[in-house]
Amino acid sequence: MKKSQLVFFLLPTLCFYVSLGASSPIDPDDSDDFISCLQSKTNNATSISQLIFTPLNSSFESIWEATVNNLRFIKPSTPRPSVIVTPTDDIQIQASLFCTKKHGYEIRIRSGGHDFEGVSSSAVVPFVMLDLVNMKSIDVDVGNKTAWVQAGARLGELYYSISQKTNTLYFPAGVCPNVGVGGYMGGGGYGNLVRKYGTAADNVLDVRFMDVNGNILDRKSMGKDLFWALRGGGASSFGIVLAWKLRLVPVPEIVTVFVVNITLEENGTDIFYKHQYVAPKMDPDLLIRVRMSSEFIGNTTKKTIRMFFEGLYLGKIDTLLKLLDKHFPELKVKQENCEEMSMVQSSLVLALQGFTSSTPTEALLNQSDILRRQSNAKVKLDYVRTPIPKSGLRKIWRKMFKNDRSEMLIMYTFGGKMEEYSETAIPYPHRAGVLYQLYKGVSFVDQTSDTTPTSLKRLKWLRRFDKFLEPYVSKNPREAYVNYIDLDLGVGNETYKEASVWGERYWKRKNFKKLIRIKSKVDPENFFRHPQSIPVFH
Repeated sequence: MKKSQLVFFLLPTLCFYVSLGASSPIDPDDSDDFISCLQSKTNNATSISQLIFTPLNSSFESIWEATVNNLRFIKPSTPRPSVIVTPTDDIQIQASLFCTKKHGYEIRIRSGGHDFEGVSSSAVVPFVMLDLVNMKSIDVDVGNKTAWVQAGARLGELYYSISQKTNTLYFPAGVCPNVGVGGYMGGGGYGNLVRKYGTAADNVLDVRFMDVNGNILDRKSMGKDLFWALRGGGASSFGIVLAWKLRLVPVPEIVTVFVVNITLEENGTDIFYKHQYVAPKMDPDLLIRVRMSSEFIGNTTKKTIRMFFEGLYLGKIDTLLKLLDKHFPELKVKQENCEEMSMVQSSLVLALQGFTSSTPTEALLNQSDILRRQSNAKVKLDYVRTPIPKSGLRKIWRKMFKNDRSEMLIMYTFGGKMEEYSETAIPYPHRAGVLYQLYKGVSFVDQTSDTTPTSLKRLKWLRRFDKFLEPYVSKNPREAYVNYIDLDLGVGNETYKEASVWGERYWKRKNFKKLIRIKSKVDPENFFRHPQSIPVFH
C-alpha cells in the first residue's frame, strides 16, 4: 500500500503518566552541606559541581522539567527536589548515595521520568533526585546477540542503536520510545513482541546494580533472589540499577503493520467480541492491539465507538492475510490496510506519535518534545482473563457515551509466549490465562490544569468506570501493573494487611511476600522508598 495510507493518529495515550501534589521544605544550608559532602567524595570537585543543581541555580527548573512529560505534573504545587544530581559515572553515584544518607534526605532515581504517578521526580519530604540522564551508553554485540544498556538510556535510543548494526535482531520492549530503560525493565515491561518473546524482563541476562551500601553487584555476586526481584519487582525499591545486559531476539528483515478502524455501526461489537477469543490464541508472530474511544456520528449528537485494530506481524503481507482470513475473516484486513517495513520502522509507526514508515529513524532519539505537548492524563490498568460478553460490551459502550470523548481504552493482546511462564518465574505475574491487558484513561490536554471542573468530572468518570469494570476483569486479586503505578490503589505500608491492598494487585501474594523478604535483607532500613515501594516490616 502507499505509505501515506497507513497513518496512526497522534494519540500517545500509552505514554502518559500522572502526578503527586504537595510541597516539601527546602533548606539552602542543608543543600550546601550535601554539595560539600559530594565534592569531598569525588575526584574532581569542579566537575561534580557542574552536575549538581539546587533551586538557587537558574537552570534548576529546566533540568527538573526536562523529562517530566505530563503537563499536569508541572505546576507550582508539585514538590521539587532539594538537590538534583546528574552523575556521569559510578563514583559520582556512590558519592551521591553516601551524602544523601549522611544528610538525611530521601532519594528518588529518575531514568526516564515516565512513571505514571511522578514518584521519580517528586516527594512530600526533602529529597535528592538522582537523574541518570547522562548515563545512557549502549553497547550492542551482534555476534553474541546481547546489549549492555545504561539505565538512563531510552527505549528509542536502544532500538536505534540496534538498528544501526543489524536488521535481524531486536529487543522486545515497549511502545513509547522515550521510556527510560532503568525503570522499565524493573517493572517487567510489555511491548509489541510480548506474544513472541515475553516481557522485557524475561530477556534480561545480567545487571550492574548498586546496593544501599554503595556496593556494585552483578547477577553472580548479588545472588539469585535479588536478581529475581529486580526483574519486575520495582527495581528502585532495592537500589540503583546502573545497566542491564539484554538478550537480543531474532526478527525478520521485513515485518508487516496493519490498521483497520471500525465503528459499532460496522459490526464493531461482534468483531471485538470474537477478537477476545481468537487473538490470544493466534500465531505468536502476530500481535493485535485495539484502541477505542467514543465520538459523535457525523454532525449529529448521537455517539458511537470507534475501534482501531492495529497489528504487527513478523512476516510479509501475503502470509498475514492468509492467517487472518483463516482465523479472523470478520476483521476484513486487506492488502490496502497493510504495509511492509523493517522492525525499527514499526517502532516508529506503532508509537502513536504521528510517524510513518518513511520517518527517519533518528526520530527515535528525540521524543520528549512531541510527547510533552500531548501528555496530560490519568490512567488505570486491568487484565482480562474471561471474554467480556456482548451484553457487557454494550454496557461498556454506554458508560463511555456518558463521558465527554476524553477517554481512551487500549486492549493489548497476550497469550503466545506469555502462556509458557510461571507467574513466579519473575515478580511480574500476569501470565497464563490473561487474554489481554486493558488500559483506560482520560486526557486533560485541552484543560489548563487537572483541577478544572471539566478535569475533575473526567477523573470522577474514570474512577466510576474503573469500579463498573470490576465484574469483567481479573479477580482475587484484581490484577494491576506496577509500571502503570496507580496511587488510587492505596499507599498504606505499616502492616502487610495495608500493603497487600495494592501489593498483591501488582505482584500477587506469593511474589509480594518474597519481594518483602528480599527487601528486608538488601535494604533493611528501607532507605529506597516511595509511596508504593516494597515495604519493610520491623
